[in-house]
Amino acid sequence: MKKLVLAAALSAAASTAFAGNYAEPVIEAPVIVEETAASSSAAGVWIPLLLLAVVAAVVIAD
Repeated sequence: MKKLVLAAALSAAASTAFAGNYAEPVIEAPVIVEETAASSSAAGVWIPLLLLAVVAAVVIAD
């Protein structure tokens, strides 16, 4: 009985495998991405490091 149910499920899935229609596919224009000047991620590190240095200097001075 289990094999019969499995066979029925597989045959039903195989019969509905075709999706779409016979119309010609629409091809969209390719997307052109302009590259900008690359910046390193280290540029955003300077301000937190500076603040950390100021806090450390204040703690050490006390």
